[in-house]
Amino acid sequence: MVEADYGEEVEKNFVEDTAILDKLKAAAAVTDAALAKAKELAVPGADIHTICQTCDEFIEAELKKTFSSKKSKNLERGIAFPTCISVNQVMGHYSPLADESTQLADGDIAKIMCGAHIDGYAANAAFTLAVGDAQVTDRRADVVLAAWNAFQAAQRKICGGGTNADVTAVIQRTAEQFNCNAVEGVLSHKVKKHLIDGNDVIINREVPGSAVEEFEFSPGDIIGLDIYVSTGEGKPKEAEERAAVYKRELGEVYNLKSKSARAFFVEINKRFPTLPFALRSLTDQTAAKIGVRECLGHDLLVPYPVLTEKNGEFVAQFKATVVVQPRSTAVIAGGAPLDLGKFTTDNKIVDEELTALLA
Repeated sequence: MVEADYGEEVEKNFVEDTAILDKLKAAAAVTDAALAKAKELAVPGADIHTICQTCDEFIEAELKKTFSSKKSKNLERGIAFPTCISVNQVMGHYSPLADESTQLADGDIAKIMCGAHIDGYAANAAFTLAVGDAQVTDRRADVVLAAWNAFQAAQRKICGGGTNADVTAVIQRTAEQFNCNAVEGVLSHKVKKHLIDGNDVIINREVPGSAVEEFEFSPGDIIGLDIYVSTGEGKPKEAEERAAVYKRELGEVYNLKSKSARAFFVEINKRFPTLPFALRSLTDQTAAKIGVRECLGHDLLVPYPVLTEKNGEFVAQFKATVVVQPRSTAVIAGGAPLDLGKFTTDNKIVDEELTALLA
């Protein structure tokens, strides 16, 4: 951090301080490795809680091996977003406790998201796959290809001089080529140290009353590009499942009454002081359930509710951590290719401008 003339602290970006990009790239490599591991484990009959827990443990183990010199080994590091696996119509944030978990089935459309950070610099990514080996030829193929192509088009619009409005415009336009809709209410945020939800945002789909302030991309920007597409109307609603992902509300202070709630809160502040966490990762699950209720009652936590589309619809998600460099834009996490040969649909991109952009 450097101090501006008027006394406020101004955070350096990775162009001014290349060490930031080194930390971000190291975190991104761990995130991509964890996502690859989750894909391998996502087979018919696999338990979602087990995969999520395995991948989070993998992230924490791998992070200990990077930036391990005497000088940097004390840097804070850990989960930037807990592994979530949301299936079919479930849009996101499904990261269940063991006794509330479900299993993957052949043909499920599974959205897998995870993230790692080093020194507060977070690299998050998400990928959608069809569980099992069978060819996908129905609306599931439409939604995955719509989201994938919107994801590729959006990346090409993130560049110096481009705007968030340029990105929003191509997402819905691409989704419509496959008779799908971009999901409402989804925001891609500018990422800063210890902050994955900065104020500058790209809205996934603009509808009346949802406009966001326009901004221009510039070198040094880190964007958590998050693309969601649905075969339905693209209007999320809260699911019946319990919220299992939370983050600390930093502006609130309260002296908790119960011993278990205090122990729970101490563990959160020690392990997850600024970034989201899953209840399943806490040491004492019973205390966690009690602690969450008390903390929510005093606004000490922000929940990430499980969101869903209508039953029978399908939702696909792709997420990348994108950096705007002085001469180019780079995807540093979430850039793994999709096996396009697995998905077959009669729909295709006929919009000439989109075809040129994607080429």
